[in-house]
Amino acid sequence: MKVSVVVCTYTMDRYDVFTEAVESVLAQTYDPIEVILVIDGNTEVYERVVDDFGDLENVVVHNNEENRGISYSRTRGAELASGEIVAFIDDDGLAEPDWIVKHVETYEETNAIAVGGYVAPNWVGEKPDFFPEEFYWLVGCTEKGFAEHGEEIRNGYGSNVSYKRDLFLDVGGYDVNTGRKGDRHIQAHEAPVGIRIREEYGQGVVYVEDAVVHHKLFEYRGDFRWLVFRSFWQGFSKRIMGILLPESKGDESEYLQNLVFQFIPGRIKQIIRRPSPSKIKQLISIFVFTISVATGYLYGYITVDSEKYEN
Repeated sequence: MKVSVVVCTYTMDRYDVFTEAVESVLAQTYDPIEVILVIDGNTEVYERVVDDFGDLENVVVHNNEENRGISYSRTRGAELASGEIVAFIDDDGLAEPDWIVKHVETYEETNAIAVGGYVAPNWVGEKPDFFPEEFYWLVGCTEKGFAEHGEEIRNGYGSNVSYKRDLFLDVGGYDVNTGRKGDRHIQAHEAPVGIRIREEYGQGVVYVEDAVVHHKLFEYRGDFRWLVFRSFWQGFSKRIMGILLPESKGDESEYLQNLVFQFIPGRIKQIIRRPSPSKIKQLISIFVFTISVATGYLYGYITVDSEKYEN
């Protein structure tokens, strides 16, 4: 079973971490593997990537004719791939050596058509003491209570997910209305793929907790104001998702129920039993982030022209 791994990047500012991500893919213990490197319309980055990796037999390098965004780039990578399975990792991710092995084992041992693994936070600096594990999804990492090993989920995280390539392309790949492009901050571009695959094939994404990618988190991701900003745009993105795929609200509702009826009461009990400044800060952060998400959703509800996305 040949696997193609797609890694996308767009700027020289991220070249060092991008290189580390690519090296971690090239160091996989699984064979046969193909690596697709997609540069999003940056000639300088493309030429550097060709110099560094272009001579490798199992590497394909492509440069978009212009900056098209992460969703377009990932789908383009899948189109260029020749593997039966196409896997994705972010340009700031570091894969464990057996990452692809764990994905392939799941395909071989089950009837899976898509697999998502565990994305571990890899803080460059010190983890901020106010940041609760329940909101790790804000930085693209697997949050507390996400799923059980082997459980079927709606979608995995973009830095650790794979699909049967033909099925992925059959449902249209990533929706170009979602994902980052320039200053646009529409998130959650994994969800539409997962939803469309389930609609078309009756199966979701299988979660495999021992398929591990470490997501590098730079200091700005621990800035409280940045996280509030991120929460707002996540809420806005959920409004876009509601337009693109009205049936997408189920997982968010379940998460909100767990947050309100399980996680928050549990944290309050912990504070009562053994209070500490960090526990209090994290509880406050949960409320602030939740309000910010709700505000972003309301902003999207008021300002977004639904016909623009429905068409």
